[in-house]
Amino acid sequence: MKSITSYLSVFCIALLFISCGKEREQINDNLVFRYNESSNITSLDPAFSKVQSNIWACNHIYNGLVQLDDRLNIKPDIAKSWIISPDAMTYTFTLRNDIYFQKHILFGKDSTRTVKASDFEYSLNRLLDEKVASPGGWVLQNVASIKAQNDSVFQIKLIKPFPAFLGLMTMKYASVVPKEVVAFYGSDFRAHPIGTGPFQFKLWEENVKLVLRKNPLYFEKDAKGNHLPYLEAVAITFLPDKQSGFLQFIQGKLDFTSGLDPSYKDEILTQVGELQPKYKNDVNLITGPYLNTEYLGFRMDGTNKAVLDKRIRQAMNYGFDRQKMITYLRNNMGTPAVNGMIPMGLPSFNNAKGYNYDIEKAKQLILEYKKATGDRKPVIQLSTNASYVDIGEFLQREWQKIGLDVQVDISPPSTLRQAIATGKVTFFRASWIADYPDAENYLSLFYSKNFSPEGPNYTHFKNTEFDRLYELAFKETNNEKRYLLYQKMDAIIISEAPVIPLFYDKVARFTRKNITGLGMNPLNLLSLKNVKKI
Repeated sequence: MKSITSYLSVFCIALLFISCGKEREQINDNLVFRYNESSNITSLDPAFSKVQSNIWACNHIYNGLVQLDDRLNIKPDIAKSWIISPDAMTYTFTLRNDIYFQKHILFGKDSTRTVKASDFEYSLNRLLDEKVASPGGWVLQNVASIKAQNDSVFQIKLIKPFPAFLGLMTMKYASVVPKEVVAFYGSDFRAHPIGTGPFQFKLWEENVKLVLRKNPLYFEKDAKGNHLPYLEAVAITFLPDKQSGFLQFIQGKLDFTSGLDPSYKDEILTQVGELQPKYKNDVNLITGPYLNTEYLGFRMDGTNKAVLDKRIRQAMNYGFDRQKMITYLRNNMGTPAVNGMIPMGLPSFNNAKGYNYDIEKAKQLILEYKKATGDRKPVIQLSTNASYVDIGEFLQREWQKIGLDVQVDISPPSTLRQAIATGKVTFFRASWIADYPDAENYLSLFYSKNFSPEGPNYTHFKNTEFDRLYELAFKETNNEKRYLLYQKMDAIIISEAPVIPLFYDKVARFTRKNITGLGMNPLNLLSLKNVKKI
């Protein structure tokens, strides 16, 4: 294994001089944005942008039809406008005519050209190509046809209405790529990417470093008419140890780090989630909602009589202090999930009353259950993994106070996922991170036709009124009316309690003081086109 010193030595040399054909360019070090990617990057092909590390890298290189702003509003990207048919089944996009693919060498010659509607037809159909084997084909599962009407008009027809479809088109899977370049490189396009984004590929030594340079052909401008991006380059290292990456950031060798790891969370944050005093002069902390709901789920068609009784499920929801849990176990990086499954950050977030801490109410419900059933000592087993053992033990102690015996069973993550999918556990820890910015993500967990293992309904929850509202929402094209339907569904989940929402997650980002323009969004998408390094 290479030492950290050798990684950095090679990396610094790459930054000083990067080969560009016969030219050698010197990069202004003050305009290079550096971060570490501990999870590595497996592909720079957007068709394989499944994990966050790949998604972040592809977001620097590619564009799609539409994009998200930091409030998750859908905005034009390469498509300057679009029309949705009254039946919500036909989407017609009008493309800009001034978007160029990044300059590249093909057949020994410098090459570039404008993006056309046929490029989107090719790029989306490529997701469905069995030879490509993209994990992103599912974003087109409701699509009937994809067709370029001419060079600037592109049309997608759906099999059935799906109001969240535009949100799917903001995913990096739906990025545009040039057919001739993909054909030239074949599967090796993963390491020779060409897109239209603010940064273009320059150098990738796998497991060591990735360097991207400013795309001089990029089309977006700031409010004053200045071309984006401001940075000259993006440099990514791949130190696998998160603590080592954190130390590089603290030493000023990286400009940015994201997330909290147990190895350093108490070093940089106080118990209440603020920067430790010794870092306040050098580091900025940026936090905001993250579309991730952490929860515990009950198997609603299982054999444990206690969890099948709504009084027990409601008592467990009332029976612990979510804020206390977040403060002491997560350094305040989260928000108590007392408003249902739809997390903060989505416009349809439900402010309805959920389960605040009420130990007396919890004890009363347990007593009612015991009197009605004669079950004097209900025993429930919580299945979780080692990463959440601290939360499991906290809940175990809290539920003992209300008269419940909850045992904590620890399994490897892969074993736990398989057990949840196949119904081998009665009560389990889980989380749901949104793939696209619509609450349908979370409500699909409770639709009866989505029973696992074929779908994501791991609790096997079934409710006729919930199903009716879910199906009605698919036909509703008015956002505000659809959000009301979502909130009614979430209220049913609160009432029936097939899950115990624990907390809505937060994004924690740390930058050096000289970094400005780094936004925050609930999908934790890293965009560097507006970033300045002063």
